[in-house]
Amino acid sequence: MSFAQYFKICWKKSQKKGDTHMAKEILATKNIILNQQSETKQEAIERVGNMLVKSGYANPKYIDGMKEREAKFTTYIGNGIAIPHGVNEYKKEILETGLVIVQYPNGVDFGKGNTAYLVIGIAGKGEEHLQILTKIALTVQDQKNVERLRYAKTAQEILSIIEEGVM
Repeated sequence: MSFAQYFKICWKKSQKKGDTHMAKEILATKNIILNQQSETKQEAIERVGNMLVKSGYANPKYIDGMKEREAKFTTYIGNGIAIPHGVNEYKKEILETGLVIVQYPNGVDFGKGNTAYLVIGIAGKGEEHLQILTKIALTVQDQKNVERLRYAKTAQEILSIIEEGVM
């Protein structure tokens, strides 16, 4: 199952429960930044962490958990993608499941020759955290799709690629 399919299933489930806010807002165009200038790995992690906080997905302390995760083990997953997220001890700082995306056309150095062109911040409640990580890893394994996302011109274009399951 692709991330887009998972996204649509969550949306349908939330509609059945009468909660149209939960899954629809997992990823919104307002949470996608395009053409961000290159910055350090730490600055990129802080950027997506602050976006998660501003969007109401997490408390500010969650950013500390994201930094701790990166210090222990890189969140760079290959194909130009990094997926910063917090360590388990900081899961209590997550308010609701959400994603944010920052596009870096010139990349962010994640060390050891790894350059991330898309940095996807994740806050996932309960089991959703691992499910989202798995879905993202599976959906961005095709380098052609990563290139399309890397050079997308609008937030809606990125969202459309994900929703269509093209990734």
